[in-house]
Amino acid sequence: SHTVGNYKRTVKRIDDGHRLCNDLMNCIQERAKIEKAYSQQLTDWSKRWRQLVDKGPQYGTVERAWVGVMTEAEKVSELHHDVKNNLTLFDFEKVKNWQKDSYHKQMMGGFKETKEADEAFKKAQKPWAKKLKELEAAKKSYHMACKEEKLASTREANGRSEASVTADQQKKLSEKVDKCKQDSQKAKEKYEKALEELTKCTPQYMENMEVVFDQCQQFEEKRLSFLREVLLDVKRHLNLTEDQSYAAVYKDLERTITSSSPQEDLKWFSNSHGPGMHMNWPQFEEYNADLTHNISRKEKSKKGIDGVMLTNVTAAVDHAQVEDAGSVSSFEKNQASTEWSDEDQTAPDSGNDTNGAPNPFEEEVAKGVRVRALYDYEGQEQDELSFRAGDELMKLEDEDEQGWCKGCLGNGQLGLYPANYVEPM
Repeated sequence: SHTVGNYKRTVKRIDDGHRLCNDLMNCIQERAKIEKAYSQQLTDWSKRWRQLVDKGPQYGTVERAWVGVMTEAEKVSELHHDVKNNLTLFDFEKVKNWQKDSYHKQMMGGFKETKEADEAFKKAQKPWAKKLKELEAAKKSYHMACKEEKLASTREANGRSEASVTADQQKKLSEKVDKCKQDSQKAKEKYEKALEELTKCTPQYMENMEVVFDQCQQFEEKRLSFLREVLLDVKRHLNLTEDQSYAAVYKDLERTITSSSPQEDLKWFSNSHGPGMHMNWPQFEEYNADLTHNISRKEKSKKGIDGVMLTNVTAAVDHAQVEDAGSVSSFEKNQASTEWSDEDQTAPDSGNDTNGAPNPFEEEVAKGVRVRALYDYEGQEQDELSFRAGDELMKLEDEDEQGWCKGCLGNGQLGLYPANYVEPM
């Protein structure tokens, strides 16, 4: 450097390298937190929507395709959790260990590497700095001498033009000019000599400074190369497209979706709830007093709630037929086998039976749990309840496998409702 102390910027770069290691670790740590949060969000989203789809009205192969999207989220969540682990356990720790090995703190503060570089630069610059200081002093003396010479010459010239200046005074002015010229010449020679000496030692000075500078460059090259290496590791850990298991997730999802068949689902629905379903049409049956008497109020109530009464022609409908009609679908709640018919059906009389026994529905209501509706719901079938958000109901039975509960409205109406449409009070 042509200025004493100009190497300070090179020395400061060593301290900056240590701080940049801290910055890189913070950068990696923040990204790891983002990966962790995203992984958790995917898991929460998948869990919530898997339940909603499972309990919802969607059915068949298209339902499986929809659920496949939740499966994708769960698998991708695991991959992003792996990204978080790789960033913290490998990349972060790698920078931390390199920083510890490369920078050594001193008892008095600062780093050993910084102090060594600073002292090496000072040592290389010291002889040249001494010559430079002598040169600056000689230069200053020469310029001052020149200034005095010019001032003396001006006074001498002015004295010649003024009558008040005696010959003796004029002589002294001339002598002053001569003396100043001699001083100026001596200062010039001294200045030129100082410059010559500085110029002679400059090559050695440059060589010594370059040696120290190259050492600093080598240290910085190690840091830059290490930084580049870590960034490539981070890129490899972040780039899931290079992970074969990531690509497999979407191949599986595509296979699940493309294998779904709307036509197959429509056919299933037609066979389960449409004209293709098994029909138990009413048939003429002889009066059987024993059979009529044996159907208890509880059995009547159950059939009224489950919606499996085929028709209100008589209480003597064969019990096996009723139960068979009530288990048509595994995708939705039990529905009557004649639900596809447009004919209105009248529910069996749910009043007191002939033997005067207490109404079992009233007993169930007394043992129920109060719940409040979260959303509006319009019953789609005769055995379903209709209510508005905010209405209070009494839950009589826990949720079944299809997501339905048996309950009672405030007006005493009994029926089924979606379990996820209410909350406990």
